[in-house]
Parts: sequence; C-alpha cells; structure tokens
Amino acid sequence: MFKKIQYNSPVVLTFALLSLGVLLLGELTGGYTTRLLFCVYSSPLTDPLTYIRVFTHVLGHADYQHYLSNMLLLLVIGPQLEERYGSKPLLSAIAVTALISGLGQMIFCRGIGLLGASGVVFMMISMASLGGMKKGKIPLTLIFVAVFYIGGEIVSGLSSGDDISQMAHIVGGICGAAAGLGLRRKKRKT
Repeated sequence: MFKKIQYNSPVVLTFALLSLGVLLLGELTGGYTTRLLFCVYSSPLTDPLTYIRVFTHVLGHADYQHYLSNMLLLLVIGPQLEERYGSKPLLSAIAVTALISGLGQMIFCRGIGLLGASGVVFMMISMASLGGMKKGKIPLTLIFVAVFYIGGEIVSGLSSGDDISQMAHIVGGICGAAAGLGLRRKKRKT
C-alpha cells in the first residue's frame, strides 16, 4: 500500500511538514521556539537570529487553525505550480517572498510580529492566476486576483485593526505575479 504513495511535490510537502513540526514544537515549548525562531519582528541587526527569522517566519503559525487555513490552500495550489515551474524555482519564489515580507515587517511594522505562510499562499495564488496567460494577453483571472485579493487586502489593511498582516499578503501577491511572469519568460526561451 505505501509503495503506491508518491511524495509528488517535495517543496510543498516539505514546507507543510516543517510548518507542522514548528507548530508542534511551539506547543511543546509554550510558544517560546515560535517567538524565538519563527516570528519576524524588529530586532537588532547584531542578533544573528534576525537573519534566520526573516526567512523562517513563514513556517511559524499561531495555532492549528492558522496552520490549517494556510496549508489547505498551499497544498491545493502548490503542487501544480511545482509541477509547472519546478521545485527549485518554486523554492526560490518562497524564499524571496519570505525575505521581502520579513524585511517589510521589520521596517514598516515596528513592534508587531509576523508569522505564517499566508504571504506564500498569496504568492502562489498570483502565480497560479498567470497559468493560462497567452502571449500579449492579460488573463482575466489575474485581474480578478488583483482586484479581489490584493485590492481587498489594501482596503482591509486601511480599515481593520485585526492581527492579520495585509502587508504580507500584498507582498506575496506582488512576488507571485513577478515570479510567474519571470518563470513564463524563462520557460519560453528554453
């Protein structure tokens, strides 16, 4: 039976499993490891963990519901992207999204921590919406994603006082569009 199970999307599945491990470790330590290693916030540049957290915050989640809401979308969208573009380009897009959203959080949202994969999920949504793009044409799905998701996040960020980082979602959407366009051009050249 187990011989028929395929680890079909190594980057996406490993990301989901690492995030689950981080969540469980956080539960075991009362959130200490999550705050220490998997949440980005303004911290001194002399702290070596600052440079780690700017990438690893996408693996941390506040609780199981937060984890589940991110992973369901990641596991639905991610495998198709990994199959279309490859594991290394997808991993690079995740790392760039983590870096930009982490730096943005440190610079513009001082005093507030950021954790979770929602920026990565928004990046994947934007990348996926470019999937049906024909040369010289803009897919309507991309316009809908921009208006509904990114536009909605801008409005929500301006009008809401919740703990959700709309900045990470916007950064993720922009990174996904840039990665999708860049990978499409690269694929056409080969």
